[in-house]
Amino acid sequence: QVQLVESGGGLVQAGGSLRLSCTASGSIFSIAVMGWYRQASGKQRELVATVISGGTTTYADSVKGRFTISRDNAKNAVYLQMSSLKPEDTAVYYCNADGVRHYSGSPTFLYWGQGTQVTVSS
Repeated sequence: QVQLVESGGGLVQAGGSLRLSCTASGSIFSIAVMGWYRQASGKQRELVATVISGGTTTYADSVKGRFTISRDNAKNAVYLQMSSLKPEDTAVYYCNADGVRHYSGSPTFLYWGQGTQVTVSS
């Protein structure tokens, strides 16, 4: 019922920047939290950053000061500006939408995007 589509991944040299975008579409009344997670090869998926509908953000310690998450509630979109990228940032980045309501008072659901590859070369 809800689809998340990410874009903006790619190959970048260490020290460079990338901006990821994710837009949710479908039957959406509200989304409580939108976030970015990443999964490096052979590792578990980990939190990168989240932003609630009111704008409060959280970040993993490893990306604080380098990454900025933002959100456009009107577009059901979330963005991740990544700067000063390091080879250890290489991973598949996943967008998610948590606490999604399809109508007022409905149960809430969690949705994931398909992921976008970010590769940082040294």
